[in-house]
Amino acid sequence: MSLEKINNNSMNIKYQNTDNVLEDVCSIIDSAKDYAYKSVNIALVERNWLIGYRIAEEELKGNDRADYGLEIIKKLSKELTKKYGKGFDSRNLYYFLNFYKLFPNILNALSSKSNTILSWTHYRTLLQVFDKNAREWYEKEALEQTWSTRTLQRNINTQYYYRLLKSQVKEPVIKEMKENNKENYLVNKLEFVKNPVIAEFLGYSLESSFTETELETSIINNLQKFLMELR
Repeated sequence: MSLEKINNNSMNIKYQNTDNVLEDVCSIIDSAKDYAYKSVNIALVERNWLIGYRIAEEELKGNDRADYGLEIIKKLSKELTKKYGKGFDSRNLYYFLNFYKLFPNILNALSSKSNTILSWTHYRTLLQVFDKNAREWYEKEALEQTWSTRTLQRNINTQYYYRLLKSQVKEPVIKEMKENNKENYLVNKLEFVKNPVIAEFLGYSLESSFTETELETSIINNLQKFLMELR
């Protein structure tokens, strides 16, 4: 069937015939990888936000009693770990709860046409920042400058936001930041393949004996199944 008969707007993977078969196939492969990354990332962020939202709803039944919220999380963690394995310990459930509280409007970004959001690991890192203005600035910069999570963490640790805010001449501060982060400055969009958080999300049990190649192959197989279920 000719692709001309298919509505290109309905395709999630980009296709273009440039009369160079190698470049065109590479473009298809890279586009598919990009789509896979975005799909899994959006689903993971949405899942964690919704879990946090539901826990927050349950918390209100205790009229903001701290011990009531603690008991809910302890019970949930025990049952979820029993059913789904690690990844749902009390610490992670607190992350989800705080994620909902600090990013109450994240679903608006998820529903936008661009679907351009940070990874869950980025958002988990941002939970360390209690200053709302600083947190929003780091989020904006990480998204626009495509910071890796290591770059984001380093910039938070080194008070990059506050140093820029106090600097009359900002260029040297920005230049130093990029120099210090040059090895891990930008996001590697395929780093999710080796990310244990993603592996657990896809229902894949990690084993320390696996080689990196075996790990990637197994996760990709799970990823393919996941993407088919999105259709």
